[in-house]
Amino acid sequence: MGMLGQKVKASVENGVNLLLREVGDTSLSGMEELRLTVEQPGQLRHGDYATNAPLQLAKRLRLPPMKLAEQLAHTLRQDPWLGSIMARIETAPPGFVNFYVDWRVWAISSFQLPPVPSGKVIIEHTSINPNKSAHVGHLRNSCIGDTLGRLLKRLGHEVEIHNYIDDLGNQLADTVVGLLKVPMKGKHQRFGDYCWDVYPAVNRRYEEEAELAEERSRVLHALEEGGSNLAWLGTLAAERIVKEHLEEMAGFRIDYNLLVWESNIVREGFWDAAAQLLESTGLFVQVKEGKLAGCRILKQDDKESLPDSEYVADKVLVRSNGILTYTAKDIAYHLWKFGLLSRDFRFQPWGGGLWTTAGEGGENLPFGRGSMVINVIDQRQEYPQAVVKQVLAALGFHQQAENLRHVAYGVVSLSPAAAAELGVDISSGKASYAMSGRQGIGIRNSTLLARMEQIIRGKQADKTNLSISSQELAAAAIRYYLLRYNLQTEVVFDLEQATEVTGNTGVYLMYAYARSCNVLNKAKEASGPVDITVPESFPLLALEEHALLRHLSGWQETLTEAGTELSPHLIANYAFELAALFNQFYAHCPILKAKEEALLRFRLWLTERFREALGDALQVLGLPAPESM
Repeated sequence: MGMLGQKVKASVENGVNLLLREVGDTSLSGMEELRLTVEQPGQLRHGDYATNAPLQLAKRLRLPPMKLAEQLAHTLRQDPWLGSIMARIETAPPGFVNFYVDWRVWAISSFQLPPVPSGKVIIEHTSINPNKSAHVGHLRNSCIGDTLGRLLKRLGHEVEIHNYIDDLGNQLADTVVGLLKVPMKGKHQRFGDYCWDVYPAVNRRYEEEAELAEERSRVLHALEEGGSNLAWLGTLAAERIVKEHLEEMAGFRIDYNLLVWESNIVREGFWDAAAQLLESTGLFVQVKEGKLAGCRILKQDDKESLPDSEYVADKVLVRSNGILTYTAKDIAYHLWKFGLLSRDFRFQPWGGGLWTTAGEGGENLPFGRGSMVINVIDQRQEYPQAVVKQVLAALGFHQQAENLRHVAYGVVSLSPAAAAELGVDISSGKASYAMSGRQGIGIRNSTLLARMEQIIRGKQADKTNLSISSQELAAAAIRYYLLRYNLQTEVVFDLEQATEVTGNTGVYLMYAYARSCNVLNKAKEASGPVDITVPESFPLLALEEHALLRHLSGWQETLTEAGTELSPHLIANYAFELAALFNQFYAHCPILKAKEEALLRFRLWLTERFREALGDALQVLGLPAPESM
């Protein structure tokens, strides 16, 4: 399996350039300039690939498109590689060239993924405020980030996964104030679930008691300074909640290499080092008057009128009370990520192969120093991410600014039915309702997982022959549900839809994989080990066999495109179509009961190729590959 489509495109482009030289027009070159396409036609009878090049050239050269199609087809037949891998190259009205692959030649051909640049890719994802249990919106972030890490590793990159812990922010301060000042009672299995109720309770009290809001400022100062009773309370609460977050994410097959604590960035002098760099550029200025008086801000140019800017809050780095903003700490963190800061962390083991930043006494390890940095953060944070990129460029780190990628995604909101179930007033008739931690509105991951597991248990008629637990199956189903959407799509979360196990679901993919394993195991039981070498001859392909082969040939191209675009949903889409095509093949083409030995061998080989490709896709998606279900 390999980069067949890319090689066909390259050969067509070379053929077009030869044709242009033949007709004496050398002013044009390249597929993009000519707007030529090489695509897989919707109908198999139109070929495995087709190009519209003659139609596009006809407009330019003022020649009949069919004449150009015949000329181009003749030129392409002379291409040694195309001539070897294509069974035939034909023309079709009004001016297409269609390519029909010799699938046995493809099967024995060797294709390689494109080489990747050297250097480390750092991916930051999850980064949940450590003040309460996580909800399904956080889980979408984690699933996207973890899948990107798996995808880039599969393509050959060195990848390092970070989880940033904001243990100095307003949210943790609110929870600490709530723990101290808001009496609560109730049965909770986890500390984070208790804080899930504390957090909205204290925010309601802020509206009623002005002095309680002042307490938040006092806690914020204490958290940043460290060493006090309040600071230790904040640290203990954050660490307990982070532990629960990590345990929960592990159930969804999500893990990390490094926890980066915001308190270490501040207390170990990272911001001070970053501020020195900013001072040297004249970008970092103190406002003398107006509503930002006393604040230290980031100013891109002298003409910019910051006090009136829509995004002024994102450019304030130090508030008038001396508290650092999130953007300030993020700038310092990113300078360190790229190895551009005169400071480094010390590190301690957290457990299970995970490391955490530490103060004195930790180890010196080669974390950070990335060549590319990818941040998975929802699309509402687009401008703050752009500010960090602007700072890198303003400091002269243009290559690093170019290699800072923000993977933005649509937020997860609640369908009217899901919102109503949580007690939200839906009388406004909106299509979706935002989750809000401050109001206590949201679906906890643990709640969703328990509900999905209950549904799956109810649908499993035979529980005696499973190679995967119902909880693993439930977690995989939820993970796939959150990955299958285009990143920019707002996921309107509906409990009924999210807990489906038929159609375009993770369960459907895993059943298809298990089905292929079952076929191969039965063949092994009947005749011994299955010979998975390429059959000596391919039969006249049935439509279902042809469609499955063609889709299999696009796996490496899908991997490459998804890695270039940083789009996990492309892998999910490919895997679902692959599973559907295999199920059609299974239904219409007898495998173990094939009439001829050669046909049996071919169909077992095709089943093994499917199992291998879908298993690869499941690994990238972070889903189990069960051998029986």
